[in-house]
Amino acid sequence: MKNTIFSRRKAAKTLLFGALSGTAMLVFGQEYGRVRDLVARVQDDLRRAADFTATKPKEQERYRDVQRKLSDFDRDLSRGHFDKGKLDGAIDELREVMKENTLESHDRDALSSDLADLRTLKDVR
Repeated sequence: MKNTIFSRRKAAKTLLFGALSGTAMLVFGQEYGRVRDLVARVQDDLRRAADFTATKPKEQERYRDVQRKLSDFDRDLSRGHFDKGKLDGAIDELREVMKENTLESHDRDALSSDLADLRTLKDVR
């Protein structure tokens, strides 16, 4: 009788742990999915803004730098690792684009919004 109770408790604990782990993985996947969507949006906005300055090599280099940093951050995310240092680097590079590059008003607005969203992401993590 005692063995049966122990087995039932062990089975219940195993099931509970499995359910909680599954829920945690689902939440983890959804959270990282939203973060990856943000990174994709920023990348799209950068590509659109870069089209405006296609003849200015230094400005193009700044775009490539921030896109590379975002890509590195996203690569780690896809492996389940949130690298705050890489996110900081991408934020710094995006800030440089905003400060130094010639931007159309709608591109500046989009990138400003992206920068704010990336900063918020960094603060809440």
